[in-house]
Amino acid sequence: MIANARMYSESPEAAQLWRSLLAAVIEHAGLDIRLLEHAQPAPINELWQRPDKAAVFMCGLPFSRSDPRPELIAAPVPSPPDFRGLPQYWSEMVVRKDSSYQSIPDTFGGRIALTVPDSQSGCLAALYYLMAAADRFPLYGEITTPKVTPLGAMSAVIDGAADVAPIDSYAYCLLQKYRGDLTSRLRIIGRTARTPIPPLVASRPGFDALQAAFLEAHRIITILPLMEGLLLERFVRPDPVSYDALRLNFETASRYWRAHPLAAAVHPAFVFEPT
Repeated sequence: MIANARMYSESPEAAQLWRSLLAAVIEHAGLDIRLLEHAQPAPINELWQRPDKAAVFMCGLPFSRSDPRPELIAAPVPSPPDFRGLPQYWSEMVVRKDSSYQSIPDTFGGRIALTVPDSQSGCLAALYYLMAAADRFPLYGEITTPKVTPLGAMSAVIDGAADVAPIDSYAYCLLQKYRGDLTSRLRIIGRTARTPIPPLVASRPGFDALQAAFLEAHRIITILPLMEGLLLERFVRPDPVSYDALRLNFETASRYWRAHPLAAAVHPAFVFEPT
């Protein structure tokens, strides 16, 4: 069985801390689980489809649409105050710090960078948010080539390849801590709705000891510094029902953007086919 935290390994420092934290939790649980490296360019959905998952971060949107769903192990509670001590997150809508944009409507007509179509924070959160902001169509001149990761979408804005991008709020906090050279070049001009944060999942039941170890992690003196480095308050037992809203939001947004063009030029990955 395997464990992996690629979703939140956006810097070498964060990646090493996650490896150390997962190893420590697995050791505390007394289980034989190996850490798997699954770095880019390996597609992350291949990781989620593996039959030997024991503790793998999975985006909430594909989790909500899976049938059958993987088993929920634990969900992180980030420590920054904006997270309100809950296993939730949102997307920060970011622009270049030196741009003239002050609000999301200011970016209309420009280019938006999304990660991949089945990402909650990198795609769906923005699509659902923009439904309420829409006052004309298309909203944007272009949806750019998929940027795959928060770092990729953020870098597209910094490099001038896009004007705005939605960024996973917990990933953004980690990037502020470990890649301030990049985040200092950005500004947040919007924030999407709060939704359940990506959980750690397993392929099958039977990992009660591992779940218990995650729930106790914030009380284990050797693990606590790792959690502090990852801006984590604790892990909690996820509520499976809370993820249903992501599937419903996806269905609603898909119907809406089939009828209302989001951008004049849309990368094929982000085209909503008629049903």
